[in-house]
Amino acid sequence: MKNLIVISAGLSTPSTTRQVADTISSAVSSAVAGRGEKLAVATIELRELTGDLAQQMSTGMSTPRLDEVKTRLSQADGLVAVTPVFKASYTGLFKMFFDILDTDALNAMPTIIAATAGTARHSLVTEYALRPLLTYMRAVVVPTALFAATDDFGGAEGADFTRRAGRAAAELAALIVSTEASVEGLSGAVAETPVRKRSAGVDLEDGFVPFSQLLRGHAGN
Repeated sequence: MKNLIVISAGLSTPSTTRQVADTISSAVSSAVAGRGEKLAVATIELRELTGDLAQQMSTGMSTPRLDEVKTRLSQADGLVAVTPVFKASYTGLFKMFFDILDTDALNAMPTIIAATAGTARHSLVTEYALRPLLTYMRAVVVPTALFAATDDFGGAEGADFTRRAGRAAAELAALIVSTEASVEGLSGAVAETPVRKRSAGVDLEDGFVPFSQLLRGHAGN
């Protein structure tokens, strides 16, 4: 059983961002099933964590609920990150969540990035904002990013978005159910063993190096 975490930064109920997130996760489930694996999907609504995020940002102290989310995310096999566009970029809530993650939280994490907005003029936000952020965190972002404007809901535009979601899902599934043959078909996405293992950063032992190991090879002179 593989595990997919979906991060939705939508603020309204119902939310077009959540609708897009559900469309993508459904496509990923189908693509993973097509490779002979089952997929468990967990969707995290960031608006439900606003208090927890504000506490960590202002005090440096996490919360049990936030620690649980961090742990589940770092242990996942894949990630879908979706945000609405505010002022030509991702929302502050979306950025705040990734700001509080450990540096090693997303090492080599197969990831789909997606955004929603009222106009197609924001369609490049995935490339100039989301992709640099997730790449900085050493996630493996699939080549096909997804963007949905208001016009993409319903009609021919909606069908086109569904096709693009299917393509991104196939790319993500190839990394989640990684085999040499499946990864070779990806252009621009590389599945490698991470230099450092993932760390949720919620345990005191995470990243701890014993003093004896730090002094190894030193004569004390």
